[in-house]
This record gives sequence, C-alpha cells and structure tokens, in this order.
Amino acid sequence: MRLFVAVNFAERTRARLLALRDELESRSARGNFSLPENLHLTLAFLGGCDAEQDAMTRAILGGMIFRPFDVTIDRIGRFRRDGGDLWWAGVAESKALAEVQRTITNQLASAGMLADRRKFSPHVTLGREVVTNAMPWPIGAFSETVSRLDLMKSERIGGRLTYTVIYSKEGSG
Repeated sequence: MRLFVAVNFAERTRARLLALRDELESRSARGNFSLPENLHLTLAFLGGCDAEQDAMTRAILGGMIFRPFDVTIDRIGRFRRDGGDLWWAGVAESKALAEVQRTITNQLASAGMLADRRKFSPHVTLGREVVTNAMPWPIGAFSETVSRLDLMKSERIGGRLTYTVIYSKEGSG
C-alpha cells in the first residue's frame, strides 16, 4: 500500500482551498484538479509499504508528542512541469510545523522507511498538469489550528485517486 503522513483540514479551510482550486480551474485551459476530499498537506511521503512498515509508522506517530499548532495558507504558486504545471496553495513559514515534520521524517528515516527526502516545501496541491496563461495571484491568508496528524493510504478505486485515513495521532496541550 502507498502511504503518507498528512494534515487534513476542517471543512472551513477545505472550502477556502476548494474556492482557490475552482478559481484556478476557471483560469485554465486544462488540468487534473484535486478532488475536494483530497486537499491535504503532506508531511512525509513513504510510498509503497508492507504491513510491517505500516505498523512501524503507526508506532512512530503514536509515540510522538506535539502541541496543536497553526498553519496559515498565504499564497498561490506553481512548480513548472513539462506537459502542465503543478499549482499549489502555499503554507507560511511555521517553526512548529517544521519541527513536527522534521521529527516525523527523522524517525521514519532512522527506521529506513522514508521514500522522499526532498527539502520540505509545505503546500496543498490544487492541480496537476495545469495549462494556463494565468500567473499566481494574491490571496487573503487564512489559518487553521492543527491538532491531529493522519497516516493516509493512497489507492485508485474505480479509476479515482482515493486517500483514506488509516491512523490518527492527536496533539496534546
């Protein structure tokens, strides 16, 4: 199974992200736009894992101690790609978010499980393979307090990319 650790958002934040995605779609000739239920912030991507790796990831998350922290979405941007760009909603710099992400990735790496060790660039993917003449535009910043981290399973069901929470860790304090 393909696994990743993520922050899933409350409905209010998801609605704001969806409005940004819809605006991007209206400005685009084409693209593969994120489904509303798939709008999330990835903290660590593990890729293909077996049952033992799944259990180890749950144990790592279960042993974490973190205080709830704020995440602020404050910009729109894109990563240029051949065949269409990846557009995202960017997350403002946050020491608490960076510390949680670093703790997760260091523990996963120590267990030999981390598939992706790229520099952390916190964002929420709005669309892939997007073809548009639009440039990133200013947005009003919005925030949410994160009090839970989710271990997610990624799979195709009926041709549709589906993310399912398989384990959650609540913050304390």
